[in-house]
Amino acid sequence: MDKKTDKPKSILVTRFSALGDVAMAVPVVYSVCRDNPGVRLVFVTKKATQGLFVNPPENLVVIGVDLKNDYSGTYGLWKLLKQMRSKYDIEAVADLHGVLRTFAIGLMARFSGLKFCSIRKGRKGKRSLTRARNKVMLPLLSSRARYREVFYRLGLSVEYSFNSIYGQGKASPDLFADITPTKEKSEKWVGIAPFARHNGKIYPHDLMKVVVDEIASLPGVKVFLFGAGPQEQEILGSWVSGHPLNVVSLAGRRYGFPVELALMSHLDTMLTMDSGNMHMASLVGVRVISVWGATHPYCGFKGFRQSDTDMIQLPMSCRPCSVFGNKPCARGDYHCLRGIPPQLVADKVKQVLGVMTDNSYGRN
Repeated sequence: MDKKTDKPKSILVTRFSALGDVAMAVPVVYSVCRDNPGVRLVFVTKKATQGLFVNPPENLVVIGVDLKNDYSGTYGLWKLLKQMRSKYDIEAVADLHGVLRTFAIGLMARFSGLKFCSIRKGRKGKRSLTRARNKVMLPLLSSRARYREVFYRLGLSVEYSFNSIYGQGKASPDLFADITPTKEKSEKWVGIAPFARHNGKIYPHDLMKVVVDEIASLPGVKVFLFGAGPQEQEILGSWVSGHPLNVVSLAGRRYGFPVELALMSHLDTMLTMDSGNMHMASLVGVRVISVWGATHPYCGFKGFRQSDTDMIQLPMSCRPCSVFGNKPCARGDYHCLRGIPPQLVADKVKQVLGVMTDNSYGRN
């Protein structure tokens, strides 16, 4: 550790999951690295999310680990910390996760004489925001702000110097040549990611299909559907069947995050839920239209540099009822999502594309 500045020179950063949370860490971590060129960050995450870190700064090392098989239990975490210290001369630990695993690593780090700072999640504020009655409807600190605070407490400067994982440009079309030919100048590309981890964040499939049909019917528009797994592959496949020439599904193809991010960088807009795909698209500087149900942007999970005007949501007294969208609907009907007209969603996409039609919502 630098005795003059008390700034650690090599920091172990932990954020194992989930996809969206790791993606939200990317702008912060890249900015920290660029603002502190004499400091090395060693970011440890699950292997599944390692691919999000495209074009990393020179002083960032990203390591994907298997916590179940290679580093399970207390001994496994001790082994992980020991290996990182031995290989990278770790002087401090920045915990961006705040779970039992990372607390255990922090405790071991302190016993070893290392500095340790953990994220302050603001649970009290989130409870006040999501309780059934007397909600305190005030925006909370974003997760990115909470990540930044961890690095501030370690003595590092953090000024956002991040625009995109591709800087001011876009990825090479060669990276997604297996998915689609290079974009024509006359084309508009729209990405649609209709899934999320919990039902409270998923716009009903029957309504989203109406949106897809509406957007796909626009001349010169190509639609890319993002998903994963057999069930999502089946749903998206049925949507593609109605528009085989200009709708492409990526579900089940296993292209990987670097390829998907490269494709996203060429989109004109992306339609998502409150999901990991919202944060992925934000990493490449794409304008994101997001649909919110049980959750709310006030909880601190907005996409990086995304506008409130592009967030579609209903003003309901029961919203938000959950931070993560994992609680069953108290009404039983998920009206916060089903009550959003598909034409309203489609019109927002068309507005961003600069293409409005006579059948727009509210014009009939």
